[in-house]
Amino acid sequence: MKLAYLINRYPAVSHSFIRREILALEAAGIAVTRFSIRPFDAGLPDPADRAEAERTHVVVNQGAVALTFATLKLLISRPAAFLSALGIALRAFLDEPRRGWRQIFYLVEACWIARNIDGVDHLHAHFGTNPAAVARLVSCLTGIPYSFTVHGPDEFDAPGALDLRGKIAAARFVMAISSYGRSQLMRWSAPAHWHKIRIVPCGVDQVFTQDGAARGKYGKTLCCVARLSAQKGIPLLIDAVAELARRRDDMHVVLVGDGEMRGELETMIAARGLGEIVTITGFVGAAEVRDILLSSRAMVLPSFAEGLPVVIMEALALETPVIATAIAGIPELVDEACGWVIPAGSVAALVSAMDAALDCDAETLAAKGRVGRERVLARHDSAKIGVALATLFQGAA
Repeated sequence: MKLAYLINRYPAVSHSFIRREILALEAAGIAVTRFSIRPFDAGLPDPADRAEAERTHVVVNQGAVALTFATLKLLISRPAAFLSALGIALRAFLDEPRRGWRQIFYLVEACWIARNIDGVDHLHAHFGTNPAAVARLVSCLTGIPYSFTVHGPDEFDAPGALDLRGKIAAARFVMAISSYGRSQLMRWSAPAHWHKIRIVPCGVDQVFTQDGAARGKYGKTLCCVARLSAQKGIPLLIDAVAELARRRDDMHVVLVGDGEMRGELETMIAARGLGEIVTITGFVGAAEVRDILLSSRAMVLPSFAEGLPVVIMEALALETPVIATAIAGIPELVDEACGWVIPAGSVAALVSAMDAALDCDAETLAAKGRVGRERVLARHDSAKIGVALATLFQGAA
């Protein structure tokens, strides 16, 4: 069997779970062709991502001439299919003019992919945003069935504008990464299509699950591994650290990641005099993330919106307890047995949980860590998920 995977930007620092999924499928005997709509991140820190970059076809990098030529070829060679796909794009434009014009670009991108997808039995897209839109058009142009994985929260922020209902109706099947995600897809689709919606969890890299991780004594370091974006609630964490710093001098907080809010966060840290307490590393590779998690007392993620973050799985796999908000799919994995679950948006609750983690005895921390690791190994093993996915795709094709 031959699959094609379509992602908006691949490889990417924040999409390592997709790489693991693809490699697990290949280990299960399925050939996978990679398509990225946009150029992948420059300066990828992880060697595994750099290797993936060499195997990925980037659609917009083909240039305007190649994309236009592919579109004209499809119009001439498959006029009925082209007009059908154009109809999907135009309906989206009429429903949501401010967003709908993008559908014309999606159609052009879909035409190039359709011309370069020979021999593929099934097309799968990650994210229910533009990758699923392009995959739907490719399927219309070629007759190749498609599916897509919805992670959230972006898809659930604008389900109508993204036409989740139409995408689910046209897909062979749809994957959610949690029960919460499945419920939201059911909410925004017709009951007649609910049987298509499957729960397929994200897998964790072997660098986090392999035995023999060396954890030293629990110090007073807390870490937050996240993209520095509005969804993650990092300003709330800075406020909590500022409050804790007024009455204790025994903590250090490491922010692992980068993003559009970095400058704003650096200003907040400086204004509150937290420069010696809070460190921002920028993007780092999986091995360094592993080392930081192993040296941390707990991992903190005060998110406002999520799906089910892979970094929570990575932390728990290394027996690092987690402080996280009770939103989306997080409570399906995290509870008091392996961490602290708090209301979203509450500085007071975050301060209380961080206080508890910093004062927690080593025996209790270790017990929470063991529970977390057992859960991750049982639910998020990449190899097992790859076998299950291979079976699902083969059945669909």
